[in-house]
Amino acid sequence: IAGVFNSSASVRFGQRATYDLGADLFLHLQKLSLLFHRRRSVSDLMSRVTADSYCVQTLVNAALIPILQSLIMLATMFLIMWRLEPTMTLLSVAVAPLLLLSIRLFGKRMKGLGRERRELEVRMSSLVQQSLSAVPAVQAYGREALEHARFRKYADETVEAYVRTNRAQMFFKLAVGLVTSVATAAAMYLGGLYVLQGRISVGTVLVFLSYLKSLYEPMNAMAQVASSLQTISVGSDRVMEVLDTAPDVKDSPDAEHAQLRGHVCFEKVTFGYDSGRSALRDISFEADPGEVVAFVGPTGAGKTTLASLLVRFFDPWSGTISIDGRDVRQILVRSLREQIAIVLQEPFIFATSVAENIAYGKPDATREEIVAAAVEANADEFIRNLAQRYDTVVGERGGTLSGGEKQRLSIARAFLKDAPILILDEPTSSLDARTESLFLEALDRLMKGRTTFIIAHRLSTIRNADRIIVLEKGS
Repeated sequence: IAGVFNSSASVRFGQRATYDLGADLFLHLQKLSLLFHRRRSVSDLMSRVTADSYCVQTLVNAALIPILQSLIMLATMFLIMWRLEPTMTLLSVAVAPLLLLSIRLFGKRMKGLGRERRELEVRMSSLVQQSLSAVPAVQAYGREALEHARFRKYADETVEAYVRTNRAQMFFKLAVGLVTSVATAAAMYLGGLYVLQGRISVGTVLVFLSYLKSLYEPMNAMAQVASSLQTISVGSDRVMEVLDTAPDVKDSPDAEHAQLRGHVCFEKVTFGYDSGRSALRDISFEADPGEVVAFVGPTGAGKTTLASLLVRFFDPWSGTISIDGRDVRQILVRSLREQIAIVLQEPFIFATSVAENIAYGKPDATREEIVAAAVEANADEFIRNLAQRYDTVVGERGGTLSGGEKQRLSIARAFLKDAPILILDEPTSSLDARTESLFLEALDRLMKGRTTFIIAHRLSTIRNADRIIVLEKGS
């Protein structure tokens, strides 16, 4: 019964600690800037949230509880042996420094092997994710065999890393066994000497040696756990590396909620993704509430960067961005983003129902509000032709929908959010003529009464712009 209770308690505590850490890590990742996420692979971050946070459960089940049990056993055996023969007991525990030295020497090796193994696993996971995401390209170019060969190569390297780790563990186990064997032989020699001198009986020596075996079992167990902790610590290090990363964009102490009207002002704004190379230089302009401003220019001119700065995906190096006369850094990030709607060139559609996708910006919306937004976005007709209508679950990234259908869902999402500021990032670039006509009709309704920023290459998208700003090389 005690064993069942102990197992149940350790699993419950370990799982709870694991999921709590994973939840904290996931929340922290949501707060980190796009710059951080652009520099990290999705597979690496997923591995940290799932596999690496699992190290907490491993720590509880395979380390903390066994160590506590071993310490209790160790203390009990030490007291019993001390009462039998103090000198032999001191000789027996004199191996502790040698065990600590072995742990230190092998621990560094184990940690290095653990980090190498984790990096190989992440690389293999990243390959799988990229290859499966690009199945159309892989099949179109007939590169299935190449992708399989790459996976086998990474898998073989990972297997070799596991073999090296196991080999190091075996050598460590042999080293610990050698140390305790030498100590046991020394205790037997001293015990035999004491028997010849008449200080103790043969029976006492035999009893002492039986307890000595029980003493070394928890010592060996703790040594093995200490070695394993070096591998486990790789996961905890990777988790803490992310948790210790401070968000680039965060609320200032004086930030407050604000009800925005939509007067936007950029004043001598300079920004770059990499230090020493600016993407925007001394950008200044104003947009009145309800005005439609278009940004045009070649690819890489900085159009999307401008929009990203307004939403505070990044903060500028210098200059000021203000809305209604207030620096955006004095507005709570959540409050600011709640009042800006974005329609992207490639809208992200979640693998949930159509209704949940439309209501993503307003989770408490009623079904009537969702349908009304879809009607405004010219999306209601195609939605009603779906198998479950608004309850139809679309595939990952909206894989069961066409490009035009996904765009109209994103427009419906913006309608439902009803924000005073709207950003349209090349929303018609991948649409055919008929779909574009329906889309532009919905856009005209959406832009009415909102401060709108349009990033576009097609003239049809900016035909109703009040002002056109031309960007070239960040200026």
